[in-house]
Amino acid sequence: MPASSLPPSPHVAIVGATGAVGVELVRCLEERNFPLASLRLLASPRSAGRKVRFRGQTLTIEALGDDSFQGVDLALFSAGSGLSKVYGPKAVAAGAVVVDNSSAFRMDPDCPLVVPEVNAETLAGHHGIVANPNCVAIIAAVPIAPLARAFGLRRVQMATYQAASGAGAAAMEELRASTQAWLAGAAFTPQVLPHPYAFNLFSHNADVDVESGYNGEELKVIEECRRILGAPELPIGVTCIRVPVLRAHAIALSLEFDRPIDPDLAREVLAAAPGIRVIDDRTRNHFPMPSEAEGQGDVLVGRVRRDLGDPSGRSLALFVAGDQLLKGAALNAVQIAERLLPVPAASAPAGELVRA
Repeated sequence: MPASSLPPSPHVAIVGATGAVGVELVRCLEERNFPLASLRLLASPRSAGRKVRFRGQTLTIEALGDDSFQGVDLALFSAGSGLSKVYGPKAVAAGAVVVDNSSAFRMDPDCPLVVPEVNAETLAGHHGIVANPNCVAIIAAVPIAPLARAFGLRRVQMATYQAASGAGAAAMEELRASTQAWLAGAAFTPQVLPHPYAFNLFSHNADVDVESGYNGEELKVIEECRRILGAPELPIGVTCIRVPVLRAHAIALSLEFDRPIDPDLAREVLAAAPGIRVIDDRTRNHFPMPSEAEGQGDVLVGRVRRDLGDPSGRSLALFVAGDQLLKGAALNAVQIAERLLPVPAASAPAGELVRA
């Protein structure tokens, strides 16, 4: 299929519409005035019948089933890899293009893994399913890519500080509840995450590979960043940490380039790149923070400086923050869908919303 494989006003379905990312998908479609003809909201049977407001109308959540995709042109999935593997191919068979937010298809060579600011050209090779990358890979790739293009990238080292939103709505609620209990001096037993979350941080809760010592999140970030950046042999080291922040991830990056790099020039490259807002005020000690990244579509980038651990001057250190539910998930998926439209979304007619 060509990249422009959607009609100007597609019929859209969201799978997992009641989850944390699903809610943001609905909001992104509305706020960006995505030119859809109809919107179908799909979730588990226990959520069926719930009402959602969209563009002044009330939509009813439907139970996901084998016949859910009849008449659907675009299906945005955010319901876990198991459901994506089952229902993604069914949606494609029914004639839809799938943008999937799970890990199900991210390393499938037939499914582009896309961050629109970085590798939108790979959409031309899709065969019905486009993979939305891991949230950390997206937030890291947005600032890494323009620097790599400008200076030639040799190596990446990162440490992540990942919010509860990355583990879903239940983890966000556990952080709220455990914090309230801690402040009240009450006991609290974690149910969603393996360790106490209030006023604590711990290694990401993905399973650890015993031989390498890396957890599954870290291995995903490495492989997905390589694929997004088109650099299959790029050396990448990463440590992923869960921190007691409700929403928005942060990443400390150290990047080694082909030649010595001037931080001022790097800052200019970043400021000119799409999807980035530079916040780098040394005088006021004001740099990217999750609290300011929350609700923002841009990735915040700052603390741009030479990495003094590399005496050659080829390495740059920086700190970034991005909203995991927006650019790290829902917004990126909607931006992919916009690239699949035959005309830019900004100039396409919004169309009249009708029930599918």
